Amino acid sequence: MKAVQMTLDEDLVVAVDRLARRLKTTRSAFARDALREALARYRVKDLEQKHRLGYQKHPVESGEFDVWQSEQRWGDE
Repeated sequence: MKAVQMTLDEDLVVAVDRLARRLKTTRSAFARDALREALARYRVKDLEQKHRLGYQKHPVESGEFDVWQSEQRWGDE
């Protein structure tokens, strides 16, 4: 691991410390988890944007997925 220095608002530090104590963890562990979660959210957002752009550039054509119609199972059959 690498130690890094960050500048945070005092009220944010107080809130994080309070929650970290409640969760029985450390400020550093809490921050690591929060940063990992934020990175994962941005990764999903980025992939969703790429997905949207892909369909904008190459829209679904009529009948493109008709071959899968017979494969659908809804559980009530």
